[in-house]
This record gives sequence, C-alpha cells and structure tokens, in this order.
Amino acid sequence: MNVVSRGIRNAFRNGVRSLSIIIILGLSLGLSLTMLIARQAVAQKISAVKSSIGTTITITPAGYSNFSSLNNSLTTTQLSKVASLPHVTNVNETLTDRLFTAGSSVPAFGGAANTTRGQTSLTSPVKVNLGNRGGRFGRRVFIDGGGSLPSNFTPPVTIVGTNDPQRLNSLTGAQATLTSGSYINGNQDNNQAMISSQMASKNNLKLGSTFTAYSATLTVKGIYETSNRALQGEVVVSLPTEQAISGQSSDVTNAVASVDSLDNLSSVTSAISKQLGSSADVTSSEQQANNAVQPLNSVKSIALFSLVGAVVAGSVIVLLIMVMIVRERRREIGVLKAIGSSNVRVMFQFMVEAVTFTVIGAIIGLGIGIAAGQPVTNMLVTNSANSSTTQNLAGGGVGRLYYAGTNTQTFKRPTGGFFGRGVGSVRNTLSDIKANVGWVILLYGLIAAIVIAVTGSAAASILIARIRPAEVMRVE
Repeated sequence: MNVVSRGIRNAFRNGVRSLSIIIILGLSLGLSLTMLIARQAVAQKISAVKSSIGTTITITPAGYSNFSSLNNSLTTTQLSKVASLPHVTNVNETLTDRLFTAGSSVPAFGGAANTTRGQTSLTSPVKVNLGNRGGRFGRRVFIDGGGSLPSNFTPPVTIVGTNDPQRLNSLTGAQATLTSGSYINGNQDNNQAMISSQMASKNNLKLGSTFTAYSATLTVKGIYETSNRALQGEVVVSLPTEQAISGQSSDVTNAVASVDSLDNLSSVTSAISKQLGSSADVTSSEQQANNAVQPLNSVKSIALFSLVGAVVAGSVIVLLIMVMIVRERRREIGVLKAIGSSNVRVMFQFMVEAVTFTVIGAIIGLGIGIAAGQPVTNMLVTNSANSSTTQNLAGGGVGRLYYAGTNTQTFKRPTGGFFGRGVGSVRNTLSDIKANVGWVILLYGLIAAIVIAVTGSAAASILIARIRPAEVMRVE
C-alpha cells in the first residue's frame, strides 16, 4: 500500500473523530470563504465607484448649510478666476432659492439657506405626507418648536438659476429628460424657465405659458420628465435671470468645476482652494467618492481580519489534531521506521491524512460560503453604512419644517439645490453589492485548505522525526 492511499485510509480509522474533525474544519473554512467572498465583493464595488467618479470639483460658500441663517454666497467674479485656471474646462454656477405659494401661510421658515421669502403663482406637485404610516419616525412631518401646518400650506417651490441648463441630467443625480420645448440660454437674462411635466400638469401650464416668481413674469421654454420627487418641484431658469429677479446680483450658492483629466484633479482642487481661500469649501469628486465608500473600506478591513483569524484557527485545529494522532500512533511510527520507512515518507503519510481532512472540510466550507456569502456581506455593509449616516435621519428640510416623506416615497433635498448631487447617487448604490463565487474564490479556498493542512501538520512532523524505533519497541 503506498503512502498516499495509507494516509487517506488512516483519516477514517475512527469514524466519530473523523466526522467531528471534518465538521469543525468545515465551519472554519466556511467562515474563511465567507469573509473572502465578502471582501472580494466589497473591493469590486469600491473599484466600480472610484472608476465612475468623474473629474468634477464642487465649490460651495464656506460653511454652507441648508439650515443655517448665516450663509454667505460666492460671486460670479470669484468663479470667473476659477474658470481661467489651467486644466479647468467648465464651471457650472447655480443660485438656489425657495419660493412660497402666494396666499399660503408660511410656518416659521426663518433660517433657510438663501431663502428670500419670494412668492410664486405655482403650486408644487410634491405632496407632504401628513399620515402616521410608514417611515422610521412615525409622523413624517416635523416642525421646529412644535405646532402644526396651517390648512392652506403648500410645499415651497425650489427655483434654480444655472449658467448651463443642458447639464440637467448629468449633474442632478437623478434621471431627467427634456421632452418638449428647448433648453434655455443659461447666460442671458431672458425670463424663461424649464419645469417638470408634473409641475406643468399641476398648474395647467404648457410651452409658452407664463407664471410669476418674485415680482417677475416667466415664460415656460422647456418641459422635462423625471420620476424624482424633489426634481418635480423645481423650476430651472438662467443664472442672470435668477440673480436679477431675486435681487441677489452676482451671487452663486453652488458651483461645479470640470477638469480635463483625472490626473489633474488633485492639483486643480488645490489651486481652486488657494484661489478662493477661506471664502469657499472645495471638494473634488475623488474626495466625495472616498467619503462615500468609507463604510465599505471598514467592511473590507473587517473581512480581512476575520479571514486571517479563520485561517489561523483552522491551522491550530489541524495542529492539535495531528499532534494528538501522532502521540496515539507512536508505536505504529516506530514500526514503520524499523522496517525501513524514512522520516520524510512517514511525515508525508500524515500530511496526506491532514490534507484529506481539510479537503473534505473545504467542500463543506464551500457550501457554507456560497450560502452565507451574500447575507453576511449585506449585514456587514448595512451595519457599517448605518453607523456612518446616523446624522442624516430626517431626510430633507425647508426652513424649520422638516419632512421625511412625500406620498409613499422618501423626499430628500440634498445640499446644493438642483446640481451637485453626485455623491447622493453614489451613496445610494453602496448597498447594491453582489457577492459572487467564481473560480478564483474556489482556487483561494483550495489554497487556504492546503495551507491549513501543511501548517497544522508541520509541528506533528517534528514530533515524528524525534521518534526512535528502538525506544518505542522497548517501551512497548
């Protein structure tokens, strides 16, 4: 009988012990494969996010917040210097404000960012959910200081002035398509506007129709289609138009600078920060993506440590098992050596036995890994993401009125108005992680099993080498 077959048969000499060993190793290897699958899935998602970040830089006034009453604005003069910097291909500037429906009582809206308390003849198509169903907070509407909404209250309409209306879809973080009319000229004071089809339907408007905003009359030039609730309640005008009719001459609340290549993104970000100094907060899309995937990096580290721990535990298990088996078979080892077997041959026999245990355990572990890979990945990602976003509980807000839901969907107004919402869309994809088991995972699992078997049987091999046939026979 050769060494390999003898080692395999020896693995099953004690059925109960063999079964126990295989189950324990299966659990250890199953945990290893599960963590390996989770780590690979998270690493792929991180790579995908970083490869799609683009080459944009977000510029906001220093300390800008939707709920601060001390917000300053940037100016078109400041941003013109940014546009002249090397490698900057475009600077999209926006001025965001909120308009209240004429005749509607406004419940304590003090402190809203860049809110001039202007009025409009429009009625928002967004419906505030006043019910007590759904949502993590029970009631979906919160008013600072308590109280209730007046009976004639309607949500405010967000008006956005931009110098590049054609970036409607690429910078909103939501799908929006111009379905009728044409884009307005973002660099002219033309009193023209683009509205959503929902806004048009709610107010009986069509191309060429007019409505009032502040004290000016605006004409509908284009109508866009979107399923995003926040976008449905917004009006898009040119930047000069918004600056003129709102009385905020030269003001800008948000800007997005485009860079010619990813290689220049970091240097241009530094140049813009130096140019604007303490008057602006400057964040590149690379920084935003890194912030967005930070929870995934934590999951990746946890999976790595768990993987190493599971492999070490498996190695220790095999080590203890093989030491115990060698001690039980001292007489057998002595006899084998006495009849001419070398230390290497006897060691190899026990290594084959250890490999047999771990390979069968790896098959069981593979089943555990396939079954547990996706659920464990989802659990790790969800827990990590929740712990990093607990500060963003109530969704959007308007002044001191906060609403977490509209109808049956969550309504969330991101910082920066109509544009600069890319990070929000990135964050929304972080939980969409698919754990796949491919040939690479199977190969790694086999390698882990062999490493565990070889490492665990190494100490046993040292004990085998020390056994002397004459001593064994004399004791027996």
